[in-house]
Amino acid sequence: MGGKKVCIVGSGNWGSAIAKIAGSNAARLSTFENLVSMWVLEEEVGGRRLTEIINTEHENVKYLPGHKLPPNVFIGKVCEQLKGHVKKDAIGMSLIKGVDEGPDGLRLISDIIHEKLGIEMSVLMGANIANEVAEEKFCETTIGCKNAQYGQILKELMQTPNFRVTVVQEADTVEICGALKNIVAVGAGFCDGLGFGDNTKAAVIRLGLMEMIGFAKLFCKGPVTPSTFLESCGVADLITTCYGGRNRKVAEAFAKTGKSIEQLEKEMLNGQKLQGPQTSAELHRILKSKNMVEKFPLFTAVYQICYEGKPVTDVIKCLQNHPEHM
Repeated sequence: MGGKKVCIVGSGNWGSAIAKIAGSNAARLSTFENLVSMWVLEEEVGGRRLTEIINTEHENVKYLPGHKLPPNVFIGKVCEQLKGHVKKDAIGMSLIKGVDEGPDGLRLISDIIHEKLGIEMSVLMGANIANEVAEEKFCETTIGCKNAQYGQILKELMQTPNFRVTVVQEADTVEICGALKNIVAVGAGFCDGLGFGDNTKAAVIRLGLMEMIGFAKLFCKGPVTPSTFLESCGVADLITTCYGGRNRKVAEAFAKTGKSIEQLEKEMLNGQKLQGPQTSAELHRILKSKNMVEKFPLFTAVYQICYEGKPVTDVIKCLQNHPEHM
């Protein structure tokens, strides 16, 4: 049957780090074709490649000057271009952390790709900072794949001695972790900005994890087992994000300066959108419609502090009065 063809869609820092792994594995293993293709949208703007400008400055200077793009924006457009060029029995794997808006609240990025291309989708999520992966520092990752046979093929393509892959079947749970941990990181940033210690942040991480599990049970189709949250996509990614990352950093500045999230996005992120606050707003809509707001006090406090002018100190009230402690 020959080797399977591998193509990477997208050439930002994460796409490039993954290309490094997939490329060297494909060259080594008979399961895959030697040549790994990378899909890069190319145009020149003022003597510079548009892809280079988007990847370095996160701004499409040609088609959308002055606006910074969230990471899931390119999905629809790329899927339109890929339509008809992808075999029906191709296996897709999304490496995008985040969610999109849908009529009923959140939509998983993998569902959007599946809908547009009609191929079976898996996801790869974990405590994976792109530069560290590229530098081959040890880390773990999680592949969520409903089909065990496909999961093994994907593991073979991705695993190296320093990039250790665990495959689990709860793909929706793996993917939703990637979005929900950003909300918890905002709560952790508030605590940092208020000058609370590591004990407080540990409580935010633990209670945030409990709410992540609770929400996944509410949202995901199919079973949700707590063991999935003990994988890299769950607790490990949550820790990384609560100690580093832009959501924590901007939330800390929010607590210290009293400036709005929007203002801080302009100043600190060049106008790029933070995912934590946006996801908390999406979640709030769903929880409200299901009359379950009070079951998720940390997620709710993050939303209310970011969007409803509640004082940042409310984050502590929500920890003190969490139903977990009742």
